[in-house]
Amino acid sequence: QVQLVESGGGLVQPGDSLRLSCAASVRTGSSYAMGWFRQAPGQEREFLASISWSGTTTYHAPSVKGRFTASKDNARNTVYLQMNNLKPEDTAVYYCAATPRAIHTVVVIMTQYDYWGQGTQVTVSS
Repeated sequence: QVQLVESGGGLVQPGDSLRLSCAASVRTGSSYAMGWFRQAPGQEREFLASISWSGTTTYHAPSVKGRFTASKDNARNTVYLQMNNLKPEDTAVYYCAATPRAIHTVVVIMTQYDYWGQGTQVTVSS
């Protein structure tokens, strides 16, 4: 069983930065590919980034590459999404997700994720 708890969302102004956290409770010795997604009202859920359980491999969607960065604290089993230069169109509920994979593997296909957090709201508005 995997439990994911996101935090760090909030209301920010355009141009601000925000860092989201996702604390993962997993079975000892297991490894997962971790992903970040978002869903704006009336829109489909969108893939943003994936990071391997080792933290050494990442993939960022072209739409956010250069502004958003995924990282992982292995000691805390926590993944982060650093978001810079936020824009109003970044307003959405942000989710982290996990799926069992080899330690250096990333996964970019949303339907391959088995476990999801509850989401955290990010609102970018002046």
